[in-house]
Amino acid sequence: MAEPVVVAEREDRRWRLRHLPVLLLVSGGLFVGAALVGGLTGGLPAAVGAASGVAVTAASYTLTTVVLAWADSINPQLVLPFGLGLYVAKISMLGGVMLAVASTGWAGLIPLCYGIAVGVVAWTGAHIWWLATVHARWGR
Repeated sequence: MAEPVVVAEREDRRWRLRHLPVLLLVSGGLFVGAALVGGLTGGLPAAVGAASGVAVTAASYTLTTVVLAWADSINPQLVLPFGLGLYVAKISMLGGVMLAVASTGWAGLIPLCYGIAVGVVAWTGAHIWWLATVHARWGR
């Protein structure tokens, strides 16, 4: 009778990251699309900027997902402090990087900002879609 509990615990741990492959796939497609649109509209700097913006967003959200899944698996009470600390650290780093990039006068800065914004919308939309369709069918 103890074994089903162990199996249930193992399955329970996987739910925290189950959505990640779908969201990374969406981000990968968006990365390519952003590079193409950036390249066609503003050349190489815009292509690099737009794709980098999507990559920054995907990396940021992936880091948050993994850290919070880990914290939740250790103790659910760790989610709030780790989440808030990670948020402050990421926003501070992003602000510093944006200031540094802005001071260079790089032509890809505006496409970078667009890539970040589009990455946020796409990641959030894909996550909502996943929750409303796939997750609802799994009953969790």
